[in-house]
Amino acid sequence: MSERPFHRFIVLGAAFVIISMSIGTLFTLGVFLTPIEDSMGWSRSAIGAIGLFNWIVMGAGGLVAGYLSDRLGTRPVVLTGAVLLALGLVLSSHVQEIWQLYVTFGLLVGAGVSTFYVPLTVLAVKWFDDRRGMAASVVSAGNGLGLLALAPLTRWLISEFDWRVAFLVLGNLALVLVVPCALLLREPGADGRSTDTRSSGLSLEGLSSAGAQKWPPHSPSGGRPSAVWTTWASWAIAVTHFCCCAAHSGPLFHLVSHAMDQGVPKMAAASLLGASGLTSILGRVGTGIVADRVGSKRTLLVALGLQALVIFLYLFASRTGTLYVLSLAFGVAYGAAMPLYALVIRDSFGERGMGTAYGAVFFISSIGMGLGSYAGGAIHDALGTYYWLFLGSFAIGSMAVVLGLTLRPPATVALTRPSLAPGS
Repeated sequence: MSERPFHRFIVLGAAFVIISMSIGTLFTLGVFLTPIEDSMGWSRSAIGAIGLFNWIVMGAGGLVAGYLSDRLGTRPVVLTGAVLLALGLVLSSHVQEIWQLYVTFGLLVGAGVSTFYVPLTVLAVKWFDDRRGMAASVVSAGNGLGLLALAPLTRWLISEFDWRVAFLVLGNLALVLVVPCALLLREPGADGRSTDTRSSGLSLEGLSSAGAQKWPPHSPSGGRPSAVWTTWASWAIAVTHFCCCAAHSGPLFHLVSHAMDQGVPKMAAASLLGASGLTSILGRVGTGIVADRVGSKRTLLVALGLQALVIFLYLFASRTGTLYVLSLAFGVAYGAAMPLYALVIRDSFGERGMGTAYGAVFFISSIGMGLGSYAGGAIHDALGTYYWLFLGSFAIGSMAVVLGLTLRPPATVALTRPSLAPGS
């Protein structure tokens, strides 16, 4: 066998570290929010709008990155993103005007991070064809580690030095961590399929000779990635993902500022974000294992319901202990939901077009992420409170549950055993 089976775990570990650094960096903007507001005099809505722009760039870039990774491979796409991410963070430490932060953090960081999540999730799923849920959830769990590690680190750097030094350190850290990990990435084979075929009982040669389908032949997409724009089954995934992200992004992005408004000490407030990141790891990994056994749709509905409930309970929380408990539950909820969309998309589109299809859905969900971060700042500037942010997020989260009920059961991939010659 030409492939080394253990290398898929190296690829999975590298993807986990890259996602930890990149997605964790995006959410540090919530930690920078108040220090930049105090230092530069910019409004929270103006800074929050950078988050909106950041996620739009990331979503559009994810669409392109998914397309390019299907054709050029994952490694060159991720290496390009590593340079953009590091450059954007370093330049953010030198900004003097708000528009400059839009360019450095909004455009460059957003473009850099966009090259990671979609290609790396697709690559992991290809390597672990027998345990797709586990692979997608481990990659997604990098989000949680990023929040857990980078939120307190950023707050400490700001407290000990200032926000400019914090940006500079994050930029150098991104370069040191992401580039070596990117060099460990490689495709599982020329045909993009893992050599571990225990789930189907077939060898790669057998699959090839049998003319096995690379996508579900009876799926809503009809095997065409472009169908993500033309079928309700595909739009249902995209709109559910949008509402899910719009619901949790606002509370997550403004969690530190909200806690500080409630009188929580600065370091403790930042640790709330880290706490949600910690439990989101458990949610992401656990949900992949559960989804492999009971199905993606059922698991997703439970996660969406828990997310909406926790957001509603934030309306009544003001003490540090209560906020910690809710943040721990919140991490489990949104963490559990996020890996499942890749699984639903893979079941509908198969491996061949998964990068393109997931990129399209990810673009729509990224708009939801950006709207949440911007809306929180705009609401606080107008009303002086985050109460209506949490109430609106609860309503959107409840809509995600309703939309999740409309998702069709995933199509089953038809794998036909190769015919055997008489007497063989």
